[in-house]
Amino acid sequence: MTAPLPRSLWILGATALAFLTVPLVAVGIRVPWQDLPSLLSTAAALDALQLSLITCLASTAISFVLGVPLALLISRLATTPATILRTMVTLPMVLPPVVAGLALLMALGRRGVLGATFERWGIEIGFTTAAVVIAQSFVAMPFLVVAVEGALRSTGVRHEVVAATLGSSPLSTLFRVTLPRMAPALASGAALCFARALGEFGATLTFAGSLQGVTRTMPLEIYLQRESDTASALALSVVLIMVAIIILAATGWLTRRSDRGRHAH
Repeated sequence: MTAPLPRSLWILGATALAFLTVPLVAVGIRVPWQDLPSLLSTAAALDALQLSLITCLASTAISFVLGVPLALLISRLATTPATILRTMVTLPMVLPPVVAGLALLMALGRRGVLGATFERWGIEIGFTTAAVVIAQSFVAMPFLVVAVEGALRSTGVRHEVVAATLGSSPLSTLFRVTLPRMAPALASGAALCFARALGEFGATLTFAGSLQGVTRTMPLEIYLQRESDTASALALSVVLIMVAIIILAATGWLTRRSDRGRHAH
């Protein structure tokens, strides 16, 4: 039995819920559902959908390959160095997107700190599809790192210690013990990473530009269409909202499963 809450809290909570959900419901009300297939089948919409899917999958894969080792490293460090690294890793999560894009431009743009060297080698990154993937990875990877690192710290290393005493090598322990135990957290972190990459706008626009079929992802297409073709903008918005709902629902299910697994042990 739970303790009753004051009536004022119910009122404030309901107000907050309405504040957060009414705008999304309004999108669902205003979207022309009967025209949705035709609106999503235009060349611009298909290009944006395809580009977003490809780049988000690529950025999630990159974030997974690089972010999981980083999360493992942070989880094994002492408190002070772990705090420093965690702060550096989570910084892209709180930076204004345009600042993140400008930082990438200064580092990897044609005249950037590293980009100038790449330019001499004939490698151009800025304002290409690769730039979209890099921008998405830069802002989305921290979500995966934070999710996995938090789960690693909460579960501890006792299983790994037992495996090591039984003669298991560090690499074997990683793939046979650590990663299987972290499967729910890995899946949930990857889902959050994909969702963040899918919604990325500011850093992509600043670092990669907006060229149809090359760098114009769904958020950029929605931004361009919002005044000239509101119906198309609403149609693409509905797709993003539906994907976000699916991802968040899956993440919640995986988190609950992970919690049940920890309590069982």
